[in-house]
Amino acid sequence: MRVRVEQTPLPGIGVRHDLVTSSGRTVGVVSHRNGRRDLVLYDVDDPDSCLASIPLTDDEAEALADVLGASLMLGQLAGLRQQASGLLTEQIALPAGSPFVRRKLGDTRTRTRTGASIVAVMRDREVIASPGPDFVFEANDVVVAVGTRSGLDGVTAILAGDTDD
Repeated sequence: MRVRVEQTPLPGIGVRHDLVTSSGRTVGVVSHRNGRRDLVLYDVDDPDSCLASIPLTDDEAEALADVLGASLMLGQLAGLRQQASGLLTEQIALPAGSPFVRRKLGDTRTRTRTGASIVAVMRDREVIASPGPDFVFEANDVVVAVGTRSGLDGVTAILAGDTDD
């Protein structure tokens, strides 16, 4: 299902982005010209009437976007797990001492060696979905992998450098 986001210029203020949820509620973000952002909730009966406005700092706006993005992605993975018996998802921290810090995902050969797939990497407050083989790991990245129990255990071992390969 596609969600429509409407953009409305606010002369002298900035721009407003609104979306209508499936329950009929309108939620928006007002981005002011000075960089300030407000999360806004509109009245159901009067979509031009604001019920609540929450000012967000840059860090708060970024954190909210990350939480929404990460929870959506992980929710989709959880749904996939329910559909496929024996298929698991797991978040695996890349230790600072891993031999793959500052190396490419392709160097791990995790899919070939374990049958499990790395489907995302969470770095600080950013989610990198579907990283390619040229993606370069950093210390403390959190890898989201999909596979069998033994495959995920293998990915954990590979990233920790606990294998002979």
